[in-house]
Amino acid sequence: MGWGGRRVGAGRKPGPKPAVRHASRAHFRKPLPAHVTLRVRSDLPSLRTRRVVREIESAFAAGCERPGFRLVHYSLQGNHAHLIVEAQDPRALGRGMMAIGSRLSRAVNRVAGRTGRVLADRYHVRMLPTPREVHRALRYVLLNSRRHAAKAARTAIGKGLRIDPASSGRWFDGWGRRQPETADRPAVARVERPVASEPKTIAPKRVVKPAGQGSLF
Repeated sequence: MGWGGRRVGAGRKPGPKPAVRHASRAHFRKPLPAHVTLRVRSDLPSLRTRRVVREIESAFAAGCERPGFRLVHYSLQGNHAHLIVEAQDPRALGRGMMAIGSRLSRAVNRVAGRTGRVLADRYHVRMLPTPREVHRALRYVLLNSRRHAAKAARTAIGKGLRIDPASSGRWFDGWGRRQPETADRPAVARVERPVASEPKTIAPKRVVKPAGQGSLF
């Protein structure tokens, strides 16, 4: 008796210090891009190590697109990953992120030789309904390693830094000017085909101004 159905207190309980508040996800009625952040447990290897990047990129390449959902950009940082995804509705977003989170978790566990939970909490999502918000999110995600490097060195973001090898930046066609090759290309195995899918709801060339016209890239 008492099993099933909606009831007070049902569902997974948050941890003692949840990083992402358990609240209803945003509703949207048309296909939209979104900025999603996934955080991993503190006892796991950095997502930027060579083997972890290889495994995650292989996992993303095999499952970056499913009905109503696609992964279009990403960057891997030490204990979290930033993703730009597109979804046709909240249900597709939820199912797509379940699949992406599962693939990322299995990739990390393969490298670490372990089993068990990888993600520290629920994913954080921010919908991007306007070109300006898409532009800012792309800039944030693809240049995120520069922000972390600048923070660690307590300096301004260095424009001389090259495309982050642990990101989809090498396939991004909306750079404002020609970017140099990845600085440490030999350290990270280069996947022959793009790891992410072609975007359908965002057009980088309309969002990112070309060089000489105030480009943020």
